[in-house]
Amino acid sequence: MNAAPLAAAALVAPGKGVLAADECSTSVSSWLATAAGAAAAADRRAYREMLVTTPGLASAVSGVILCAETLRQRLSDGTPFPAAVADRGMLTGVRVDAGSKPLAGSRGETITEGLDGLLPRLREYGGLGAQFAIWRAVLRTGPGTPSVPAVRANAQALGRFAAACQDAGLVPVVAAEILCGGAHSLGHCETVTSVVLLEVMAELHGYGVDFEGVVLAPSMVLPGSTSGAGASPAEVAEATIGTLNGVPATLAGIAFLPGSQPPARATGNLAAMQHIPHLWPLTFCLGRALAGPVLAAWRGQPARWKAGQHAVARQVAMHATAAGGRYAPEADLELAPA
Repeated sequence: MNAAPLAAAALVAPGKGVLAADECSTSVSSWLATAAGAAAAADRRAYREMLVTTPGLASAVSGVILCAETLRQRLSDGTPFPAAVADRGMLTGVRVDAGSKPLAGSRGETITEGLDGLLPRLREYGGLGAQFAIWRAVLRTGPGTPSVPAVRANAQALGRFAAACQDAGLVPVVAAEILCGGAHSLGHCETVTSVVLLEVMAELHGYGVDFEGVVLAPSMVLPGSTSGAGASPAEVAEATIGTLNGVPATLAGIAFLPGSQPPARATGNLAAMQHIPHLWPLTFCLGRALAGPVLAAWRGQPARWKAGQHAVARQVAMHATAAGGRYAPEADLELAPA
């Protein structure tokens, strides 16, 4: 039996979500330099070890996304990262794209690259212990954007990525992110997101991807950050669920990217979605939003290791609570004991 649908279902298990510890070395180094005054490879490894070894993490996290650098690294006790993740009852994932690059012929739009040599890399990562992989397509909303070529190019890349993952025996996490910067309205973001997701689903279908073995990771529908407009959690939830009409019922589940939203706002929106009828498990894919509070608590200091893990536990528990339909951003939530 193909194990991919089972692994995909495990990623979106009730009350659990995905933890992304896959930010590129440049991003992590920048965070560490700002928050902790440190930015060496050893500091990046320590930061990710702190995340992965947080006590009780598996009670709210189904899988951890690592970058290729971390996939080959070991904890301070010598345990390879993938083995450490598995020993704690979680699935290991890896980010496989090469980031967003300028899209030729466009007005400042981007295409996510990294398809060259992808299938051999996926097989190598599977041999190292990865069970799923993520590819992020990033699109901007503005006058004339995203353009038809940008949408099509990024959707096709996601289709090729998903097909390659399933050929290699990995679960594809298909991330389509619409950036919330700009002056667009909530309704305009809903329209753009709907068009993008329809194109992505069409490409996945065209490449023969088995939707039961796919997790979709879209962004939430939000008004532009410079629009001056606000949106309640109920409004965001209704607009976001409205973009999913073209998503096959057989899809394993949906793990929402919080984007640049403050954690309390993202959890409120996610909790509100649970109360609208939907066909798939709805959960979270938490990454960038986690870094700020955790680094502020840890500061790169060994003596503050437990403080950093307390921040991890609190942020992840907030999102897991929201995945269960409850909104408790101020509660001092803890993960269940390991």
